[in-house]
Amino acid sequence: MRRFSSFFLFFIFFNSLFAQQPNIDTCHCKSRVPLTSLFLGSSSLLMLQQAWYSQYPQSAFHLFNDNQEWLQMDKVGHAFTNYQISANVFRAYMNTGYDRTKANRYAAITALSYMSGIEILDGFSSQWGFSSGDFYANVLGAGLFYFQEKFWHEQKIQMKFSYQNSPYAKYNSAQLGDNFQQRLLKDYNGQRYWLSFSTNLFLRNDNAFGKIFGVSVGYGIDQMPYAKTNISLVNNFHPQRKFLFSFDADLKQVNWKRSWMKKLAGYLSIIKIPMPTLEVSGNGKIKFHPIYF
Repeated sequence: MRRFSSFFLFFIFFNSLFAQQPNIDTCHCKSRVPLTSLFLGSSSLLMLQQAWYSQYPQSAFHLFNDNQEWLQMDKVGHAFTNYQISANVFRAYMNTGYDRTKANRYAAITALSYMSGIEILDGFSSQWGFSSGDFYANVLGAGLFYFQEKFWHEQKIQMKFSYQNSPYAKYNSAQLGDNFQQRLLKDYNGQRYWLSFSTNLFLRNDNAFGKIFGVSVGYGIDQMPYAKTNISLVNNFHPQRKFLFSFDADLKQVNWKRSWMKKLAGYLSIIKIPMPTLEVSGNGKIKFHPIYF
């Protein structure tokens, strides 16, 4: 929940301040993005410390190995968060006049610095600890954005998110949430993370169809109300992975007639569009969904 709260703060703030001025420093304030990043990052980390970490016992800095928890669903979430923060900060730099190389570099640094700050706070909490798995997942997410921008100058592979309510949160509401808002952020059983591939990976780069439509591969888990697999098994649940194969569309590539429609498409771009989906469970079962969220 801490990770998602920080992401939505970045997402909403940067989109509201820096959206929709393509590559022109219209206000002659190129320092606004790094200063805003510094202020927003330090302020939100301070708020996290006061609102969350101060409620739990503190300790000396230490490491914590949680790589086997939640069937690595939380690690995919870390990668997604860093990818999306990088994407939004990159657009912010571009919209205030930075060249692509600097914007890309500064976006990756911003995402990794901010999320590493949260990991350091974890490291001083006796209930958690600095997770190397989380850190490497952060690097993977920021790197996915950075290297695509560096070599392709566009995002042909995007990380997206979807959610549908699961029946398992009620068995561990302390960790998975008591209501829809909390479960959206905390219930890994209902979350799905996607890699959406533009068909321009296979078609000519100037193909309009390929820029908008693509295929998507998703990952999720099921029947896991507890972080550790053995605890879920003892409580008569059968944790399993889910692999999903579907289609998707990049709404940002549509030639919208209205500026508000273009801005709305930017907000919605983090969400996987509901489409027909093939689900393959870890136990080998295959299921087709006419529409899958």
